[in-house]
Amino acid sequence: MKLRNVLPLITLLTVVLVIGCKKSTDPGIRPTVLSTVPITNATAVAISSNISATFSAAMDPTTCTATQFSVKQGTTLVPGTVTYAGTTATFAPTSNMSPSVEYTATITTGAKNMSGNSLAQDKVWSFTTGTLPDVTAPTVASTSPVNNVTSVALNVPFAITFSEPMDAATITASTFTLKQGTTVVVGAISYTGNVATFTPTNNLSAGTVYTATISIGAKDMSGNALAAAGTYTFTTDVAPTVSLTNPVNSATGVVLSQAVAITFSKAMNPATIVAANVFVKQGLSLVAGVLTYTGNVATFTPSSSLLASTVYTATVTTGAKDVLGTSLATSFNFSFTTAAAPVIVLPMVNATSPLNNATGVSRNNSVTATFSKVMDPLTITTSTFTLAQGTTPVAGVVSYSGSTATFNPNTSLAASTLYTATITTGAKDLAGNAVAAATVWSFTTGATSAALAAVNLGSSINYVILAKTAITNISTSAITGDLGLSPAATSYITGLSITNATGYATSAQVTGKIYAADMAAPTGIDLTTAVNDMITAYTDAAGRPTPDFSELGTGIIGGMTLTPGLYKWTNTVSMASGITISGSATDVWIFQIAGNLSLGNSVNITLLGGALPKNIFWQVAGQATFGTTSHFEGIVLSQTGITLQTGASMNGRALAQTAVILDGVAITKP
Repeated sequence: MKLRNVLPLITLLTVVLVIGCKKSTDPGIRPTVLSTVPITNATAVAISSNISATFSAAMDPTTCTATQFSVKQGTTLVPGTVTYAGTTATFAPTSNMSPSVEYTATITTGAKNMSGNSLAQDKVWSFTTGTLPDVTAPTVASTSPVNNVTSVALNVPFAITFSEPMDAATITASTFTLKQGTTVVVGAISYTGNVATFTPTNNLSAGTVYTATISIGAKDMSGNALAAAGTYTFTTDVAPTVSLTNPVNSATGVVLSQAVAITFSKAMNPATIVAANVFVKQGLSLVAGVLTYTGNVATFTPSSSLLASTVYTATVTTGAKDVLGTSLATSFNFSFTTAAAPVIVLPMVNATSPLNNATGVSRNNSVTATFSKVMDPLTITTSTFTLAQGTTPVAGVVSYSGSTATFNPNTSLAASTLYTATITTGAKDLAGNAVAAATVWSFTTGATSAALAAVNLGSSINYVILAKTAITNISTSAITGDLGLSPAATSYITGLSITNATGYATSAQVTGKIYAADMAAPTGIDLTTAVNDMITAYTDAAGRPTPDFSELGTGIIGGMTLTPGLYKWTNTVSMASGITISGSATDVWIFQIAGNLSLGNSVNITLLGGALPKNIFWQVAGQATFGTTSHFEGIVLSQTGITLQTGASMNGRALAQTAVILDGVAITKP
């Protein structure tokens, strides 16, 4: 039996056995003690044990009494009785000895044999008692899974932890069982430490109640039976299902670009959402594609468009498992049918300008092609829209807006010359469909270009700078020509350190005179007329019809050479690099700009062939801004404002319907 709850104190007990023996018939031989029970230094001696000694010869019983045979615990005699039989003397304690205590037994030389010979010397030996016997019944400390728990993984063993070590021989299939209803679950039982474990041979069934039982046949190491039998239930994880699909089962008319989405009833283990477990087939053939899983949704995206009017089947096998490892109860399949093949309408060129075989075409004309449907702008380029004179390509810029492609030559076309324009099959619509066939058309230019009339500035031509709200100079500038400001007063001319005179003012920075609306007559009236003429000139420039070039470079014209003519942009125009304005001294350029005009830092406009800044008109609805150390040519008619940044220079006029801002610049009238 197992001994528990012993006293930690070991006390010395001395047993003295004094045996008085009868006189031996052989006076020459002294008796000895052959053996003792317990033996010398024995441990774990039962507390109810008797103490005995066996002699080498028969002893005189009258000398084998408590006088000669005693037991002590320390110096304290243990009460008891001594008996003698055969050759053995036995000491029986009156009551159980103390547990875990050392005792000493003694047989003195008063013990004699039948001849009266005494022991040669006292026999003394010690021993230690054991602990108290274990009588405490073991209990179940815990179980895993815990009682009444749900959503238990199907491959989890059932474990019972006891309050103390158990006798492994009592932890068997007869004492430890797992059942589903009345059906015994097959499995293996193991015991380690204080834990008994039942491991099912196969995975448990999903969404099922199981009952584990441990009977009182299970015992501890001392043979104490379990305090009470234990019964514990748990419910396994519910199998996941497919709750939604897209397309739905038996769907028809499914678009050919359809990705197949499968929504599960619960979170799945992403490692099981793989091509082996989730796939799409067309007949017996697997469809190539990419499978992803996010949230509770698996999505299969085909690598290419599905076939038209074709049945496809999607499958989820039982290899797909939730995060607890529970598989779908059964494989899931659904089918859908794709839509009929779409009728593809190829784009085509509906109209061209100039028309095919046109003659007398303006040399400044843009060449356009209008398509039957909206095209992909990325496919409308100088490689798909070309212009050639014979076999020589014409340099130009291609732009696209609405359904019209425009080719703007970088320079005027040659006079009386045949040109051929081509739209190749590289031009495609937004669906990627190429034009049905390449479109080729030709035209012949006229002998001369139609003359473009200069913009009449009226009395505003008298000023190099004319503004309505303010003229602001930040640092020293050099201005050649007169300045005018109206209806704002002289105080709105700043940074020029002006000196007032009658009807005008002067400044060391200005080679000319400065006029403001509040100066002596007739300055005010003259300025009002000049401002009105400036507005009239702006309206004239903005209203010129039939542009020779529309949306040239989509407003990005850096690096271009601009020939005489009327240019129109419905957006902002910028020059990140220099441009060249090429033409004769009598040629005219009018630039209609619906947005802002900007000239980059250190960017220059260069005149070529005798072109004059007085014949170059920039009508700007937004702000005109010239970057630091840039150089500008021409007359700016701005509806908003004009800014020349540090070190900028200008040959022309700055005529603004709001303010003109200068920062250490040089402006010279044309």
